[in-house]
Amino acid sequence: MENKKLTRSSNKMIAGVCAGIAEYLGWDPTAVRIGYALATLLTAFSGSIVYIILWIIMPEYRKY
Repeated sequence: MENKKLTRSSNKMIAGVCAGIAEYLGWDPTAVRIGYALATLLTAFSGSIVYIILWIIMPEYRKY
């Protein structure tokens, strides 16, 4: 089993949160960004708060 860790991506538009989630799940980052934008708009912008929290909590990607 592959040992994956959820981290912010270096392929970032703002903070790398959506791209990090996409890399973790093996999805296309653009699809995750569009889905997240739609979810944010449909939930009265509460997704913005979640994004900021994830930005703080998720560690940055570090290549060793």
